[in-house]
Amino acid sequence: MNKQELIGSVADAAGLSRVDAGKAVEAVFESITKALKKGDEVRLVGFGTFATAKRKASTGRNPRTGETMKIAASVQPKFKAGKGLKDAVN
Repeated sequence: MNKQELIGSVADAAGLSRVDAGKAVEAVFESITKALKKGDEVRLVGFGTFATAKRKASTGRNPRTGETMKIAASVQPKFKAGKGLKDAVN
């Protein structure tokens, strides 16, 4: 399912127009992104938790040349599925 299919599914389930459903989906994505940028975590009970994890700087190798290179430290988004989502899928 891509983003447009998700918007269509939300519109059908909630009885909204596709435009309103698109705005709602975009608002959810933006809210989660803003919270993660601030370093907060977003818990959706029964669905899962969005959080961030810090990765330390490291060294790696360029696979083409074999040359060593530095990989900068970064913050990565993480998602951990909740029990309700796991149970629904299995």
